Amino acid sequence: MVRTLGVAVVGFGWMGRVHTQAYARVPHHFPGLSLRPELVAVADEVPGRAEEAAGQYGFASAHRDWREVAADPRVRAVSIAAPNFLHREIGLAMAEAGKHIWIEKPVGLTAEDARAVSDAVTKAGVQGTVGFNYRGAPAVAAARELIASGEIGTVTHVRIRLFSDYAAHPEGALTWRYERERGGSGVLGDLASHGVDLARFLLGEIEALTADTAIFLPRRARPTGATAGHTRATGGELGPVENEDYVNCLLRFASGARGVLEACRVSVGEQNNYGFEVHGTKGAVFWDFRRMGELGVSRGTSYQDQPVSTVYVGPGDGEYAAFQPGSANSMGYDDLKVIEAHHFLRSIAENTPYGATLADAVHSAAALDAMSRSAQQGTWVPLA
Repeated sequence: MVRTLGVAVVGFGWMGRVHTQAYARVPHHFPGLSLRPELVAVADEVPGRAEEAAGQYGFASAHRDWREVAADPRVRAVSIAAPNFLHREIGLAMAEAGKHIWIEKPVGLTAEDARAVSDAVTKAGVQGTVGFNYRGAPAVAAARELIASGEIGTVTHVRIRLFSDYAAHPEGALTWRYERERGGSGVLGDLASHGVDLARFLLGEIEALTADTAIFLPRRARPTGATAGHTRATGGELGPVENEDYVNCLLRFASGARGVLEACRVSVGEQNNYGFEVHGTKGAVFWDFRRMGELGVSRGTSYQDQPVSTVYVGPGDGEYAAFQPGSANSMGYDDLKVIEAHHFLRSIAENTPYGATLADAVHSAAALDAMSRSAQQGTWVPLA
């Protein structure tokens, strides 16, 4: 029996749109799911944005104030895609109202924020899914299985990179993303959070780390109106960039493996250059998000001069079969959010967590806090 679940989206910038489109597509790709999302409400503080979303996507109601969504009995589940500084407040309110939440990372500005939302979800007995979408790529799922099977031997070291140019233009507007109070830890929360999640997903818990950070574009112009995404501003009053453009980090895993995590939001010439290289005592596995359906795999008994083969993922790898019938058919970013939506709805239907949870968000946030402390102190920081 298929049941209808009233859902809402809070925050309707690009990510709010991606969540909405994912809800619409879930029944197409996962017809066996016992829940069907119904778009009940949308909220955004920018005048006219929620009304535009309702007109385009068919939400039953539109609001400027997210609190109206929390009070709406028709809403059973909420996507939280508002700016980072609102995540804790909205997450707590929605959980306390008995609503399941699908929340974008980072969950708040600190590990304390993430832990507070996680505790609220547990106390309320609702489900919580977090937007660590890259772990949902079928190739990443295949890499995890390959590593766990021992095909590349004992993992010795990993390199994880997340380079982008979205903030590279010197005319990029000084939005909330660049402020400590509202954006939190800059590229740490934005990109390195994904890196930490991938590291844990593939290799297990991180035991300790040491990090260095930098701000390369220290001043930007304040915008004169509402912004969405990474808009430019010229002629406005200049203000300071308060959080990090760049981080590099050395990792020690509980398994004994070592790692390097590097992330930058101002890398000219790099567009979504995200990926990893995992090396073991008998082989290696490589993944590049821009070639999402491929893995580079080296395995065998040669050790020296051992070749690397390109492996195309297909049915049997992660959730690939829900999208394509045969290997080497391409998937895209939005497909990863459909997988997240499916995990979220399945968690609600079966009252069992699937995909990235708020516990994962707490682990990631704790690592980001440790990176900040390490950069300030110049020391290794243990993770509990």
